Amino acid sequence: MIMPRVSIVGATGYAGGEIAAILCGHRQAEIVGLFGSGRRGEEPAAIEDLHPRLRGRLAGRIEAASVEAILATRPDAVFLATPHEASHELAPRLLAAGVVVLDLSAAFRLPDPQQYPSHYGFAHAHPDLLARAAYGLAELNAEAIAASDLIAVPGCYPTSVILPLRPLADAGLLDPRAPVIVDATSGTSGAGRTPSPRTVFSEVSLQAYGVMSHRHEPEMAVHGGAEVIFVPHLGAYDRGILSTIHLSLRDGTTEREMRETLAAAYADCPFVRLLPSGRWPSVRDVERTNFCDVGLSVHPRRPHAVISSAIDNLVKGAAGQAVQCLNLRFGLPLVEGLLAEGEREVACRTS
Repeated sequence: MIMPRVSIVGATGYAGGEIAAILCGHRQAEIVGLFGSGRRGEEPAAIEDLHPRLRGRLAGRIEAASVEAILATRPDAVFLATPHEASHELAPRLLAAGVVVLDLSAAFRLPDPQQYPSHYGFAHAHPDLLARAAYGLAELNAEAIAASDLIAVPGCYPTSVILPLRPLADAGLLDPRAPVIVDATSGTSGAGRTPSPRTVFSEVSLQAYGVMSHRHEPEMAVHGGAEVIFVPHLGAYDRGILSTIHLSLRDGTTEREMRETLAAAYADCPFVRLLPSGRWPSVRDVERTNFCDVGLSVHPRRPHAVISSAIDNLVKGAAGQAVQCLNLRFGLPLVEGLLAEGEREVACRTS
């Protein structure tokens, strides 16, 4: 176990700022560099000016991002909270220098390079790295994460879907003839910090978007183990995701069987909370935490189940998950930086 030196690229944005905030409470990692996202027009700025909640907790300037500047901080690990194309360019050069890369973009999440032009608008030039990348869903891929120098941190919507879906698919509880239907709602922070008319406070409203075309759909299918039809919605709140997942079940599948499957899959995972029958997750209950809350019910007369899951899109859906991956990769306690002292003790007793 070492105390990793960490640089954050994209510290100007919501996810990068969230990583910085989490690492301020991390006892076994050291922030050694803060950088912009690589977008044109970014000027160096004090971290506390862009993220005032860090005032008095973290000092330093966010500098312009370049490989040379990042490597000058002598990092053991670099978080890339950057646009897909920027990660696609930066990651290979950082890896060649012996740095562990935790990429929060989608540049390395899909194993097939042919999917990137249609879903992300660029041709992937590093298929060898796609084969090396570990998908960073800590609860389901811990061994690969611990062994990899390139970790593709999952998207926020996929995290909320794959966590409850994958164990059920692996157990053969789903009807393979029917797709999984996902309706999910995210707060406006999911759109990033760059303002747009759709996310301005006086304009935002509950509405669907990206219908039948959202780029997270293939990620859900590839890593969730089932065909998915996904409809995202924008909610009139700042952070959090609530996903409603409709499943057609194999004949004879019971709610008890589903609950036992999920409970076994996450018995040692302190951040996944399976709620009792009759209780349903809410965004408020997971806000500013790394938890994923899951509730479910099976129709009394049909082979159909509804699952509801809730996460904070900036924590479990981005920064918190990335820190989980950092902890796994460097042999640190999984909950370090993500739970307070008393909560750590509870997690250790119950996991």
